[in-house]
Amino acid sequence: MILVKFYVRLLYEVELKRKIFVYYIAFKMLVGDRGRYIGIIIGISFAALIMTQQPSIFLGILTRTYSFITDISLPDIWVMDPKVQYIDDSNPLPDTQLYRVAGVDGVEWAKPLYKGTIQARLPNGAFQTCNLIGIDDATLIGGPAEMVEGKVENLRRNDSVIVNLEGAQTKLAGTPKYPGGPSNPLKIGDILELNDHYAINVGIAITTRTFQSQPILFTTYSRAMQFVPPQRNILTFILVKAKPGVNHQDLTKRIHERTKLMAYTRGEFINRTVNYYLKNTALPINFGASVLLGFLVGAVIAGQTFHNFTMENLRYFGVLKAMGASQKALVSMILSQAALVGGIGYGLGLGATALFAWAINDSVLAFRFTWELFLFSIFGVMIICAFAAFLSIRKVFKLEAAVVFQS
Repeated sequence: MILVKFYVRLLYEVELKRKIFVYYIAFKMLVGDRGRYIGIIIGISFAALIMTQQPSIFLGILTRTYSFITDISLPDIWVMDPKVQYIDDSNPLPDTQLYRVAGVDGVEWAKPLYKGTIQARLPNGAFQTCNLIGIDDATLIGGPAEMVEGKVENLRRNDSVIVNLEGAQTKLAGTPKYPGGPSNPLKIGDILELNDHYAINVGIAITTRTFQSQPILFTTYSRAMQFVPPQRNILTFILVKAKPGVNHQDLTKRIHERTKLMAYTRGEFINRTVNYYLKNTALPINFGASVLLGFLVGAVIAGQTFHNFTMENLRYFGVLKAMGASQKALVSMILSQAALVGGIGYGLGLGATALFAWAINDSVLAFRFTWELFLFSIFGVMIICAFAAFLSIRKVFKLEAAVVFQS
């Protein structure tokens, strides 16, 4: 029994050493041709960079399309005209609809929200298009959640507005003190002119960047009615809070049945907004083409270079075959080579994407990297490596051991 165990252990150690020797030879063959080794890594790195950077920008842009919805976290349900397709779409409702929605069973409260655009005249005389948000006068629900300066309660002052931080520092900033100097950010106490009405800035708020990146002005709902041009209806959305224990999906159905208005949960409204941009803009085509091009270029570079590398080393594979190496061992060598360059190339590409994200952290560019995108890019690199390895394996399978004796 002891001799049997010793023999099995000896066979195991011999097999392990043989595998280690095979992988060592594969590694030496790969790094021995430094030019092609680096070329393969560059091709895979480029593909990994494109497959992580471009989708991250795409997801970042999509996130901005519904950022206003996520910024307002208190309401559970958004109610709107049935023809509204996304968050920036506007089809105002009569104010009486607010009371009809508030009377639906299961609604804890319903508050008005105005969302539209308005031309603001700056102190230097220039005009700038802004998003104007009118929130409930009594509760201020719908206002900014985070303030840099001032308080949301300051909106109860006469002619007051709150400006988002990006807008105050960029598009609403004043003329530089000297030519070529930095612009003067809009400050608390500065005055804007909205449709021949004066508006005093009483606070600076932090908001998530929007798709259009226009400045955002918050004010009360009744004051928004004064700022915008006269029109019959200005009620854009109705924000609804469900009573504790009430199912949100059931409540949306009851609201629709009672009022004939469309009611969506926050998640449903986000999906509706995203689907609108996916179906009605060229964003998916543009970024999809970039990702596909990066994938194809990376696959061609890596596949061709890896194939040429194998062709240059066919004699060495022939020697191994002549020495008794099996097809399985040769395939393991090629796969280990592909896995090595794939891992290094993907790491470099992902690192380049991380550096890009760090570089644009404080810029206007959008960027969002998720775990799903991480898996997607790994899968893409695996396909490229498998394609490159397949081209080489085909040549090795057809290889005759006698090639080693050819001149």
